[in-house]
Amino acid sequence: MAIATGPNVVGATANELPSPALLMRMFRTMTRIRVFEERLADLVEKGGINTPCHLYIGQEAIATGVCTALNDDDYVWGGHRSHGHYLAKGGDMRAMIAEIYGKATGCSKGRGGSMHLFAGQVGILGTVPLVAATIPLAVGSALASKLRADGKVSVSFFGDGAVEEGHFHESVNIAALYRLPVIFVCENNLYASHLSLAERRLKDNIEKAGEVHGVPAERIDGNDVLGVHETASRAVERARRGLGPSLIECRTYRWRGHVGPSWDMDVGVKRKDELSEWLSRDPVKRVHKMLSEVIGETELQAVTNDVQTEVDDAISFALESAYPDASELRQYVFYKGGAPE
Repeated sequence: MAIATGPNVVGATANELPSPALLMRMFRTMTRIRVFEERLADLVEKGGINTPCHLYIGQEAIATGVCTALNDDDYVWGGHRSHGHYLAKGGDMRAMIAEIYGKATGCSKGRGGSMHLFAGQVGILGTVPLVAATIPLAVGSALASKLRADGKVSVSFFGDGAVEEGHFHESVNIAALYRLPVIFVCENNLYASHLSLAERRLKDNIEKAGEVHGVPAERIDGNDVLGVHETASRAVERARRGLGPSLIECRTYRWRGHVGPSWDMDVGVKRKDELSEWLSRDPVKRVHKMLSEVIGETELQAVTNDVQTEVDDAISFALESAYPDASELRQYVFYKGGAPE
């Protein structure tokens, strides 16, 4: 099977540039994700962090493009590689790095680590490392929104490996049947752990899974934040109008290993060649280039400096925070009364 990876395979591009303010907002979000993840990689390499960390470097345009199209109270569900989703949706950086350190000030009170993130106040209802596990949960929150008629949209982010799970097909089918306000976003980085798409599928046709269930589906360039934003905006509008779900396959590439900070050079010659090609399609640099022609380099550097300061502050906060007390070990295990323990 030939895997199409180049720009010629995409189905969505922005027809015109958005306002400089929106583009700057997306640049800041993508920069926050990139700088945070690069610092996290350094911390893992130096042994300062021991929990498994699946890095989002190289995929920043997807979380940014989709979440920028959402309202603050819309819902987002993620998987094991969800630091980017958390930040793009508005999750607190201090709370996330504290969680990764296992501190009591973490967004899951130090009990979840890198792969179990929660920020209910901005609609991040959970990330779970089990492949495809949150896809049906997104359908559930979309069903709740439809019953309440609250106008909220749910988004499920997942990798290409998740479409090979029964959860995915069952969820897309029921979402289509009941016209639920949910968007399925497949971040296809062409690898499930170390196994390439061509080694797992006879056909390179993930977007066809939507069509089978009667759901509009598109394959787009996941490194083009404007194209992602435009496609996601259409899907959000469709969902809010009561027209049901959409499936978006975002073609992208993870720069680092399946888990951890390594560059995954052990995977083989093919991945080495692919990585070199994808590094030239850096989604952050693409936005930087567009903005530099509008507002200049000084303001862009100021954004990067601000983000680096924010990351430094978040890490200091996490290091100064306390670990959960041993006496609290059994808390938050069972649901009691009308509110969580």
